[in-house]
Amino acid sequence: MTTEPGKLPPILLVDDDADDCDITRRAMAANEVPNPFLAVENGEKLMDYVRRRGAYAREEWSLPALILLDLNMPRMDGREALKALKSDERLRKIPVVVLTTSRSPEDLSACYEWGANSYVAKPQTFEELVKVVAALKDYWLTVVELPSPEDPTPYE
Repeated sequence: MTTEPGKLPPILLVDDDADDCDITRRAMAANEVPNPFLAVENGEKLMDYVRRRGAYAREEWSLPALILLDLNMPRMDGREALKALKSDERLRKIPVVVLTTSRSPEDLSACYEWGANSYVAKPQTFEELVKVVAALKDYWLTVVELPSPEDPTPYE
C-alpha cells in the first residue's frame, strides 16, 4: 500500500444515506477505530477512489484496509461494485463487508458468490451498530492477518 510509515489505511464506507454515514462515523469513533474513516455515496465513486480516477486522481491515498458496502444505491449499486472489485486482480484482496438493510436470502447468497468477505444486516439502533463496529474492528483490524496489496500504479 502507499501508506506512510505509521499511517493506517482508511476504512471506506460506501453508502448513499448521509444519516447512515454519520452514524457509522460516530460508531467508529465510539470504538476508537484508529484508521481514518472515509465515505462515498455509490459504487462509481468507490471505483474512482480505488482506481484513483476523477476527483481522486491527484490525491495521496492508500487502498482501504476494509470496505463497508451497502447494496442499494443509485448509479452503480453495491452488487455491481462488489463484482467489479472482486474481478480486478489489484483490488480483490481488499476485504469487503456488505453492510445493508437487505435481509434477502438471495442477496446474502449472491454476495458470497461474488466474493464478499462478510455480510451484515444493518442494526436498528446506534447501540447495536456500536457492537457491530466493535466486532468488525476486533476481527478485521486486530485478529486476521491480511495480505498487503501491492502498491498499485494509477489506472490509465
